[in-house]
Amino acid sequence: MNDQEIIQKRIEGARNKLYLMERQHGGLSHPNVIRQSMRLDELINQYNKAVHSDNEN
Repeated sequence: MNDQEIIQKRIEGARNKLYLMERQHGGLSHPNVIRQSMRLDELINQYNKAVHSDNEN
């Protein structure tokens, strides 16, 4: 499994967790949901950097 695939799996898990937390806390404005959304954003940024660096090589 390469770096992109690993990050994709982590994104999938983080996204699922975000959806569950959003339902649990009743919306997107709860601080825990916002933190999870930020974690997901970080993973997406990592993925985009990995894709971009692979395309440069």
